[in-house]
Amino acid sequence: MSENKEKLPRHIAIIMDGNGRWAQERGLPRLAGHRAGAEAVRRVTTACAEMGIEYLTLYAFSVENWKRPKREINGLMRYLKQYLKSELQLMQDNRIRLLAIGRLHELPPAVQESLRKTISATSKNTGMKLTLALNYGGRAEIIDGVKKILRDGSAGKVDPEGINEDSFSRYLYTRDIPDPELLIRTSGEMRVSNFLLWQISYTEIHVTPVNWPDFDRKDILAAIDDFQKRQRRFGGL
Repeated sequence: MSENKEKLPRHIAIIMDGNGRWAQERGLPRLAGHRAGAEAVRRVTTACAEMGIEYLTLYAFSVENWKRPKREINGLMRYLKQYLKSELQLMQDNRIRLLAIGRLHELPPAVQESLRKTISATSKNTGMKLTLALNYGGRAEIIDGVKKILRDGSAGKVDPEGINEDSFSRYLYTRDIPDPELLIRTSGEMRVSNFLLWQISYTEIHVTPVNWPDFDRKDILAAIDDFQKRQRRFGGL
């Protein structure tokens, strides 16, 4: 990776794919893959914080994931609660501030409480902003934003004719987060899976065949190196 700090992406977003595939290849239950995936989250979060990345957004649980078997969902929620508790010290040590986006009110109450506690405990941290996308969907986010605009319009708080891209962005979950410059997808799948659909209009995409539980510092460095070699034209020449 280039040592040019000025060319580091300000915001990296990651679709963490391949936990189940990783487990299947080893003859393990899917939940073992999710457990190993939590270790990868720790490695990547630490690496990004040390490199000076300002924002890291992880696609942790989608609105479509509720369709999975109940046992797997319960296990994922259990691991999420454990993660929020066990990683608090790492966040404090690295001055990481935790944020979350998605339809958080639909998560189990115990998970919501753990999330609130960790977000509150890290709220004064001045380092990297780590955002977990939980019960998140890009289409759901846009729909929720439109509903807010309609409510504000009915209340006379906004003129529909004055809505533009900037003002609409302020109605999204990510209103306080810049759009990602680099999107990483693990496990080799070539799709964005309803993730940050509005925000990734001009994001550079890096796809790696590495399954998420195996993803580590060298892989994040390879993705950043790929990003640094690209010319970002934003529709221009």
